[in-house]
Amino acid sequence: MDQKKYEYLNIDSTKYKTIFSKKYIDRPKWEIPDKKKITAFLPGTIFKINVKEGQTVKEGTRLCILEAMKMKNRLIAPITGKIKSVNVKEGQNVSKNEILFEFE
Repeated sequence: MDQKKYEYLNIDSTKYKTIFSKKYIDRPKWEIPDKKKITAFLPGTIFKINVKEGQTVKEGTRLCILEAMKMKNRLIAPITGKIKSVNVKEGQNVSKNEILFEFE
């Protein structure tokens, strides 16, 4: 007979007894996003690129416009810094989580 392994969750000082599914246990672990790597948050097409490699940008500067689901989404710089690499071209299709820009 299959032995079930119980786990305990602590939520707001209350302990809950539960069983985690194999799918939950095998899921990719969450990582802190790297602010120096700008990724596509959904699949789409690069409509316009507003920066070049080597350019210094301020926080809030528009990096590019990503067209997805008939909407034009502006990607802005989360930090002030120098653009290390531009990994896309205008008109290029990108997939979710693809790295578009990198900061030094």
